[in-house]
Amino acid sequence: MSGLRLAGHPLRPSWWAATRHALWYLLAYQVMGWLLFGAALAAVTTAAALSITLAGIPLLVAAAGIIHACAGSERSRLRAVSGEPVEYRYREPDETPPGLRARARAYWKDTATWREFAYLAGMFLPLVVLGCVVLVVWLTLAAGVTLPLWYWAPFNHFSHGLTVHGVQLGYFPNGPSGSGAVGVFVDTLPEALLTALVCLLLLIPFSYVLVLTARTHAAVARALLRAPEDPLAPAKDLLQRAGPLPSLAPRTDRPASPTHEGPAHGWGQETTARIS
Repeated sequence: MSGLRLAGHPLRPSWWAATRHALWYLLAYQVMGWLLFGAALAAVTTAAALSITLAGIPLLVAAAGIIHACAGSERSRLRAVSGEPVEYRYREPDETPPGLRARARAYWKDTATWREFAYLAGMFLPLVVLGCVVLVVWLTLAAGVTLPLWYWAPFNHFSHGLTVHGVQLGYFPNGPSGSGAVGVFVDTLPEALLTALVCLLLLIPFSYVLVLTARTHAAVARALLRAPEDPLAPAKDLLQRAGPLPSLAPRTDRPASPTHEGPAHGWGQETTARIS
């Protein structure tokens, strides 16, 4: 995945490009994932509930089409971030021309449809939770790097009418200097600069975690959305090659063993010499 390869140091443009691609990929899934999950689940549950009626057959075909369309949008996102297309294929109906019943049977007997549904619905929760946690941490650190620009803007209202400007990094029930305070309250420029430096030192290594999370997500998507492995692929590749096919029969043109020919040939010459 060339677009998600984070190597070298932060001064390289490729480092920032990989971080940007990973951030876009995970952020987009936080929105697109919910829409695709809802569409796929609603289509399948509606078609399954009405499958016992005549209306269920066109609904099964429509549900498979919705799943294929949702999977196609994820393939497009995956291609944009990785730079590599995702090959896919679907099972063709047996009848020609195919009717609705034949299409429904072909779609829902196809493992590609079930693999796509497994990604859209089955893997949605773990992928969206993992991406959300990593994004929250990374965005919090990124906001901390820019803290010197806006630390003075927030106003915090505490008990007894106390109002203080600054940023709370912790729990301050009675103000920055009150009892029960836990954490750091940034209300001066030196404190903001020091906090920004700490966030920057943490943001750089955590960017690797961000890219690694995006690569994991992309690997799961590619594994489930690509075409299944064809067990007859080696045989088909062999038949498509030019030239004669290799022989599978055992070879019979082996040279004769010298241990049998040598003594027999010598005994015949010696016998002929004695007779003559």
